[in-house]
Amino acid sequence: MSVGQSSQLEQFNDPALLNEGRVNVIALDAVVARLGDRWQQRQAQVHDHVERTLQKHLGTQGYFLRVSDTDFLICQPELGRFSGQAACLRYLREILHHFMGDSAEADECVHQVTKMDGAEMKAQKVDARHVERLEVVEQAEMSKAAQAEAERAKSMDRWSPFVASDGREVRVSCSLEPVFELKNFGRIGFRMARRVLVVGTDEEVPPAAVNNLSRADILRIDLATIARGMDRLRSDNAGERHPSLIVPVSFINLSNQQARAQIVALLKEASALVKQGVICEICDIEGVPQGAMLAAVSLIRPFSLFVVGRLTTTPPLSSVLAQLKGAGLQALSMECPRDLSEAEFMAWSKATIEAAKRICKSVLVYRTDSARGAGMAGLLGATHASVRN
Repeated sequence: MSVGQSSQLEQFNDPALLNEGRVNVIALDAVVARLGDRWQQRQAQVHDHVERTLQKHLGTQGYFLRVSDTDFLICQPELGRFSGQAACLRYLREILHHFMGDSAEADECVHQVTKMDGAEMKAQKVDARHVERLEVVEQAEMSKAAQAEAERAKSMDRWSPFVASDGREVRVSCSLEPVFELKNFGRIGFRMARRVLVVGTDEEVPPAAVNNLSRADILRIDLATIARGMDRLRSDNAGERHPSLIVPVSFINLSNQQARAQIVALLKEASALVKQGVICEICDIEGVPQGAMLAAVSLIRPFSLFVVGRLTTTPPLSSVLAQLKGAGLQALSMECPRDLSEAEFMAWSKATIEAAKRICKSVLVYRTDSARGAGMAGLLGATHASVRN
């Protein structure tokens, strides 16, 4: 074996591809037997036809290498085990029919490579009938999975980007931020941290400006946030279910029956992605009358592990918090201002947390500048925190 061929073999010697049955060998033994003494003089012609046939079928979706006078190694990473092996059978049947007028012997000449060690390979014969029967099943399953993925993508992109009521085209970005319980500093899950950005410049739309958008715009932002957060959770944490997920929802959407139904549908979907359920975080609660807040909390509670109220007002909070007392909230949350000195952070934390603790036992402080800051917030009464990236 030449050095060049040795390096080419490396792309086939991938444990994942081998374990998944995506590397196979087709053999030309039947053509050699049929040509007999003419094999030597027609060998180059046969190889040329086989290579052109494989190039035609594989295109950019696979690759091949002739490893002997009669054997061609084929890898099709985009196809499943049975679809790829059935395709190899079809390629070989076409080749044999061209040279022999029939293709019956192809069923005995396709092998799955199970191990490669340098130039040595181990392979086992493919059961043609078994493979072709399971190809149908595999393709149906892959089609179903692709359809589900397309539906998720469609769901994620249905609401963002869009042209807002102020004339700007905006899109919603959502990251997952770990949230920790401060007593034992154990992670309770993630919060969906939302940003609304202007398309083209990526300028962030401030929360106050977002609140001034139309009801329809705010609903689009909420729905896009939840859909993108779920998509991020699926892709970043495949196979792992975290304890909980904090989902931000605007009060204005919970106060509208049609919007609330759309929110609840996504909350149910999000609940299936975590172990204990979702924590609904009601945003834009400043100025909401106690009765209206109590009604919103009561309506969303059946679909939530806990209901949290999100504060955006800086101290003094007395007038805001007076309206929230008795509104049924189980916790209050707020985001730590940026670029505070340690003394400023301690002053802000002390005033905010003390005020919030008069309403709820649990207080969540988001985006402290460091783990030390989170610890200090815990000493001042905060129960949960996240750290700014």
